[in-house]
Amino acid sequence: MTTLQQILPGAAATPRLTGLRRANRALRPARTAPGAVVAIALTAGMGMTAAELVSGLLGAPLGWVPVNEVVELAGRTAWPKLSTAALVVAGAGVLMVLLAVVPGRSRLVAVETSDPLIVIGITRSGLRRTLAAAAQQVAGVEKARVRLRRRTIEVTVVTDAESTGAMLRQVGTAVGDRLAGVGTLGTGEVVVRLRRKAL
Repeated sequence: MTTLQQILPGAAATPRLTGLRRANRALRPARTAPGAVVAIALTAGMGMTAAELVSGLLGAPLGWVPVNEVVELAGRTAWPKLSTAALVVAGAGVLMVLLAVVPGRSRLVAVETSDPLIVIGITRSGLRRTLAAAAQQVAGVEKARVRLRRRTIEVTVVTDAESTGAMLRQVGTAVGDRLAGVGTLGTGEVVVRLRRKAL
């Protein structure tokens, strides 16, 4: 019996894409330091303001916040004079809150697992070293450098002057096989560039 998912052309890629999304969400680091700074600043500011208001209502102001001076300044100053400064402060506040709320860029590359409840990642530098080692195992390659882009993996190999385009295919195959062995998710296509060794 055939299901609708087996009939649809892109059905085989769905579990992989779902696993990639889940892994990216789990491996994305939280911005703990900016979040802590924003939380401490908001807590301190609101706590001081609340303490000042309560003590002022009780008839014994603490004097932490110069309320009378602020009220007088607000009465003397026209709004257009403060609009630029207010916009800058409000923009900085929104930026700090966004930095604290939006998660950072992941330093790990998701690895495929057979269990959907397990999420594993490999460091980007570790993946670069692994792929560079695979490229250097090809005969004639003296040195290899790997860059992980958003949609591609760039492999630059340094070789002697007698090398041909067949080496590019061999390096691409070696790097692709290593990627398949590691089982990384969503790494994109492999682009191999050849640099001749300076004589």
